[in-house]
Amino acid sequence: MIALSLAEIAEIVGGQSYDIPDPDLRVTGPVVIDSRAVQTGALFAAFAGEKVDGHDYAERAAAAGAAAVLATRPVGVPAIVVPDVTAALGALARSVVERLGATTVALTGSSGKTSTKDLIAQVLQRKGPTVYPAGNLNNEIGLPLTALRAAEDTEHLVLEMGARYIGDIRYLTGLVPPKVSLVLNVGTAHIGEFGGREQIAEAKGEIVECLPPADAGGVAVLNADDPLVRAMASRTKARVILFGEAADADVRAENVRLTRLGQPAFTLHTPTGCSDVTMRLYGEHHVSNALAAAAVAHELGMSVDEIALALSEAGTLSRWRMEVTERPDGVTVVNDAYNANPESMRAALRALAAMGQGRRTWAVLGQMAELGGEALAEHDAVGRLAVRLNVSKLVAVGGREASWLQLGAYNEGSWGEESVHVSDAQAAVDLLRSELRPGDVVLVKASRSVGLERVAQALLETTTEGEVTGR
Repeated sequence: MIALSLAEIAEIVGGQSYDIPDPDLRVTGPVVIDSRAVQTGALFAAFAGEKVDGHDYAERAAAAGAAAVLATRPVGVPAIVVPDVTAALGALARSVVERLGATTVALTGSSGKTSTKDLIAQVLQRKGPTVYPAGNLNNEIGLPLTALRAAEDTEHLVLEMGARYIGDIRYLTGLVPPKVSLVLNVGTAHIGEFGGREQIAEAKGEIVECLPPADAGGVAVLNADDPLVRAMASRTKARVILFGEAADADVRAENVRLTRLGQPAFTLHTPTGCSDVTMRLYGEHHVSNALAAAAVAHELGMSVDEIALALSEAGTLSRWRMEVTERPDGVTVVNDAYNANPESMRAALRALAAMGQGRRTWAVLGQMAELGGEALAEHDAVGRLAVRLNVSKLVAVGGREASWLQLGAYNEGSWGEESVHVSDAQAAVDLLRSELRPGDVVLVKASRSVGLERVAQALLETTTEGEVTGR
């Protein structure tokens, strides 16, 4: 964060100072919500959660070097006390971003947000200093924390915005108004909360309604291949840029194909020319993510050759998202266990099928959460797709939803030992350890609450054959 005095911060957030001997002392470190992450000069924001109250760790934060604590009550160490720490973080973030003048890029979508955010960051970093979220910090706490990492030399601020309810994104854009907004897609993630795809589109479209008009530099980057996203053009006064494989897309891909390893390659077309891209990521779904990143980079002045080179060299920045690792025995483990929804599950299965040409493939899948009344149909459909893609073996992990995955596979024609339902992650590990053969490819994917990353991690533990090597 840019250096601000405690007095300045108190004024910005409308807080009252307690036990602060020097109001002119500057916060020179990061803003953190975990006392273990405190560095000298940091500001520790204390949140009262269901199990842990950050106020109880105020003394530990001060001892570790925090300049002050942002709190809702006096804590016996230097503190700025406010009625609502979340609101105070938001106010501080907005003030810092306004002072910097960096170009803010905001993105949302039902799937692919984090992967696309990582791509945008890696491309824009070639143009200038870029701040972006670690992981998926995309809510009313994570977004301000990301924005507050911006420094004096920051040129681009990339923010991921998530939503569970209509109005969530409107609130986030009010904290840090973007100049460029990107909508990836409208799918079925969180459909249980929203009630339908039209309601999801209503929520996602809030990210373009906040943009400045075209003559003030506002740009809406929309997916030409998704009708619900394309229709958002009518909800903004900003200039609209379309990306996708549609013929009328401003930034589009042609000659899309997969390498023998399942990595996408295509010719990138922009209004200023074309260039070839071969990605290091896995799965054809990354083509759309790459086009979205290319459209943003093009609008910010990068050449098509610069963009194509950056996309070709970009890797995975966030954990457990199509992390591909090859064991010494030739077994390839694809850890995509961070989260799952119907769209991302289908994309991962297609990537598995592409990667497994001539090899045995395993899909270790668990529950997709927050699907409401669509849960049975969506789990059934994923099980059926695994059969249609000729996945060698489906391992459905967990309770009711896992049984629906297996039922879908069974009804599609997966009998005998082609699909199996196991109770938990350990049972899946035991099965895989006994049946995997050299050269097999294993995909692990489920909603975060299932914790299937434990399966991937167990499969990658050091064995007697030697150390695991990452790809």
